[in-house]
Amino acid sequence: MPRELVAIAPRTPVLRSYEDEPLGPRQIRIRTEFASPKHGTELVGYRNDPAASRPYDPALGAVMPRPATTAGAVFPRRLGNMAVGVVTGLGSEASRFKVGDRVFGHFPIRETQTTEETNADPLPAGLGPGAAVCLDPAVMALPIRDAPIKLGDEVAVFGLGAIGLMAVQLARLAGAARVIAVDPLPNRRQLARGYGADLALDPAAAGGDVGLAIRRHTGRGVASPAVPPRRIIGGYLEEASQASQLGVDVAVETSGSIPALHQAIRATRFGGTVAVVSFYGGGAPGLFLGDEFHVNRPRLVSVRAQSLPPPDAPGWTLERLVELALAWLTSGKLQTAGMITPIVPFTDSAAAYREIDEHPERSIKLGISFTD
Repeated sequence: MPRELVAIAPRTPVLRSYEDEPLGPRQIRIRTEFASPKHGTELVGYRNDPAASRPYDPALGAVMPRPATTAGAVFPRRLGNMAVGVVTGLGSEASRFKVGDRVFGHFPIRETQTTEETNADPLPAGLGPGAAVCLDPAVMALPIRDAPIKLGDEVAVFGLGAIGLMAVQLARLAGAARVIAVDPLPNRRQLARGYGADLALDPAAAGGDVGLAIRRHTGRGVASPAVPPRRIIGGYLEEASQASQLGVDVAVETSGSIPALHQAIRATRFGGTVAVVSFYGGGAPGLFLGDEFHVNRPRLVSVRAQSLPPPDAPGWTLERLVELALAWLTSGKLQTAGMITPIVPFTDSAAAYREIDEHPERSIKLGISFTD
């Protein structure tokens, strides 16, 4: 019998057997070759964080309290985000693929996939399995174009997981003159430099105040900008922050860390933009909105591919973002070499999944191979 990776309880991944269901008329069966989980939001459900698993009511446009009756009712749950495989079976009316075609899509970590044929896409020639499962972080990072990043901008990217590493590359492609990457893990900083970051900073090496360190690294060549004397106008004290040229034009926060969000705000110049990619599940200790956010008037923008329509619709759609990400991954314009690490056999996937939760420093984006 085939097996799949599931969480049978919070933070309890196991391999369990299952039976393939009969194919529906327009369904296909896929033998999985390669798969990968999503290290950010997927782990929220895996941990069963009640503060972060509240349902969104689309009619009200608001997140609602999680019903007490649903606590603990989400297990067992399948794990995984994307997979690549080979079509091995077709429903009686399925016509999009033939047996032997290689396909990919948003599928869980299991040995076979049974799905509607519209849920899979053909694997483009020249696109390897590792790059294919990076489509999701690429699409999640592309909405930073809503910041937007302009030619010559200085950009800081906080958090160098798969989405952050994509954001580093996209900032460069958007025309950033300088890209600063921030992460406490040396392997991620090294990869960011290989992807085009001009500077990679360790928050700990900056004494925990990497926002201030970034301000000192920027300023368009002005080490100590002249600050005019503050004046009293109509009884109001004029703040002089708008005269400062220090700080990045755009900060991108992808780590999901509230202190990192605060440092991103702190690193941004007067009137700059903070593009928030992350999902924050809990409270906000470490975020001080009475500091730079209040005085320097940065624009705080939530950027999310699946919140539709996008600001520049109808010209841009989710489909267009996906097509662009796929084209750039296939051409190599977006690099993925070194991003999928570690790669483990499916038989070791339960232990490897536990590692990405308990020891995130040991991985960037976990890859799971189903082939010998």
